[in-house]
Amino acid sequence: MANPVRLRRISQRIKEEMALLLLRETADPRLSGVMITDVRVDREVAYADIYVSALEGQARSREVIDGLTHAGGFLRSALAERIELRSFPRLRFHWDPTPERAEHMEKLYEEMRRQDEERRELYGADGGDERN
Repeated sequence: MANPVRLRRISQRIKEEMALLLLRETADPRLSGVMITDVRVDREVAYADIYVSALEGQARSREVIDGLTHAGGFLRSALAERIELRSFPRLRFHWDPTPERAEHMEKLYEEMRRQDEERRELYGADGGDERN
């Protein structure tokens, strides 16, 4: 069982190398524009859960996961060559909706800011709040 610091280092290294592999060495069009958002290696270093997202969002999730699963053997072999571990973990791919949620939240915040600005313009600096 690996200690937490070592697991974080392994996870970070897999994340960095995966990003480079996807950018430079995969020809599958399903994997274009894919971002590695997180990698978590289990305590036994048997599995690496790789979380991914794409600019196009959820619409491409199935396509991306299928492409990664198809390329899984190649990716694992290439990573094992670059990262020295006694036994390289099996790769499991998961869609990460966090970037989409963050974008949605940012739009909501922007709308709230715009509404506050409009309220200030209509009612003055205090926003029409009569509780002051």
